[in-house]
Amino acid sequence: MKKTEYKWVIVALCFLMVLTTLGFCSSSRTLFLSPITEALGIERSKFSLNDSCRFVSTAIVNIFFGTLVNKFGAKKLIGAGFLSLIGSMIIYATANSIWVFYIGGVMLGIGLSWTTTTMVGYVVNKWCRENKGTIMGFVLAANGVGGAVATQIVSPIIYDKNDIFGYRKAYLLIAAMLFAVGVLVMIFFRNEPEAKASEEVKAAHQKSKHRGKEWEGIEYKDALKTRFFYLACVSIFLTGLVLQGMYGISAAHMKDVGIDSEYVALVMSVHSVALALFKFLSGFLYDKAGLRTSVNICVFFAILVSIILASLTNSAAGKIFAMLYGVFSSAALPLETVMLPIYARELFGEKGFNKVLGIFVSVNTAGYALGAPLMNLCFDRLSSYRIGLYACAALMTIVFVMLQIVITEAKKLQARNYSVRS
Repeated sequence: MKKTEYKWVIVALCFLMVLTTLGFCSSSRTLFLSPITEALGIERSKFSLNDSCRFVSTAIVNIFFGTLVNKFGAKKLIGAGFLSLIGSMIIYATANSIWVFYIGGVMLGIGLSWTTTTMVGYVVNKWCRENKGTIMGFVLAANGVGGAVATQIVSPIIYDKNDIFGYRKAYLLIAAMLFAVGVLVMIFFRNEPEAKASEEVKAAHQKSKHRGKEWEGIEYKDALKTRFFYLACVSIFLTGLVLQGMYGISAAHMKDVGIDSEYVALVMSVHSVALALFKFLSGFLYDKAGLRTSVNICVFFAILVSIILASLTNSAAGKIFAMLYGVFSSAALPLETVMLPIYARELFGEKGFNKVLGIFVSVNTAGYALGAPLMNLCFDRLSSYRIGLYACAALMTIVFVMLQIVITEAKKLQARNYSVRS
């Protein structure tokens, strides 16, 4: 194998890592909400604070991502991430107290910080110099593939009518899978390309004509001095709040309106398959059409599916709407994964990429932390998620306007101070 070809081994390992960690530990979590709260008699709003613990820990860890990865390297952080995820699944499988679930949430957040979006963004940026958006989309599409597989594997275990604690067996199965994949990744992963290979990749990049632009950019400290950096952070925060708040309650909302659990599982499986497709397409679209076009399409679908989900009823039309949600919500979710490394590189360039990416992922997951309890508080007070879902549509409309300003100001910065290389 040529030295430059080892990057595809790294890309494959990242794909497998995301498939297992995000697919089984995150994408399937909406399936666990009703069974756990019903089995242990816990209010949904209180249990959703488990998600808040996860997202807060992720947000805190990602603030220091640039410093940690420079000091320890990607491989050590990935190994620690797998260990943390395994510990989290074991805690979830044995917890009887809400406080123990919160500890599991903290460990889950730490583990996902070092095995998913931020880490993949860092690794792809280091190993790949061409078509980064497409490669990022492909790798993060593994989340959808993993979610589809996870739904089919764990749903029969979770919803076993003869065992109200079936979710515990599901968590232990996920822990075993994480161990196997973690060992494989640790054996074959390399922190960096060899020097000669790295130079060959860079040389190839100079000849490339792909749409995705790369520019030298500004230092992190200078990025903090721009006003649109903070507007970007607010937009990313609200995106995380809305999309995770909405997705986290989607399966429970469908069951609440009377849709049977088997159909809900089908919808979530279709959602996961569609997510894999749309994550790849969003990265590909960015490389071909640029940031503004790809972002606007994602935001449009976020607004649309908020309204669709709020309109569900237990009817033939309601089931059609549920399936439409399952498909088109996947077109919105790249805003919180694929687009974050693209935002960091496109808006501020290469110089401060690692630190800016860490901050963007941090504020995004801070939005996650608030979105879940707000949506479940809405349910506990109003016995429905509908008002919260309509509020999500309104917030994403505001995000759309803010992102237009951010992208315009970023382009002005590039044109004024720095050269952009195609």
